[in-house]
Amino acid sequence: MLKNIPAIISPELMMILMEMGHGDEIVLADGNYPAESAGVLTIRADGHSIPELLEAILFFLPLDQFEAHNVFYMDNGQEAKPQIWQVYEDIFKASGENYSIKTLERFPFYQKAAQAYAIVATGERSLYANIILKKGVVY
Repeated sequence: MLKNIPAIISPELMMILMEMGHGDEIVLADGNYPAESAGVLTIRADGHSIPELLEAILFFLPLDQFEAHNVFYMDNGQEAKPQIWQVYEDIFKASGENYSIKTLERFPFYQKAAQAYAIVATGERSLYANIILKKGVVY
């Protein structure tokens, strides 16, 4: 056990965050996402929501500042956006990280996620809550 690491960050997740390099991506997937069949290293975080994980992860993970977009949401194809997206944006603002969001339709999101370093499979129940984070550099 270490000091100041939130209990929600499992040893496996901390290891993955530390292994990731500049430009690597991590997916925070909702409970409906086909994480295990995506062919990517999957970390189980059942019972946890994406917002609580996102907040904890952003304490350690810098977002890429050299790309046009460093955050990707799965688009729901509707004019009304999922309410959880506002929760995410509040977390990004509170983190102090500069972020730029791009939405991707479902299948392009799946394709991008299949290239990610890892997928964190959560118990998040909100629909279209899936998010990809692109890791930046530590200054």
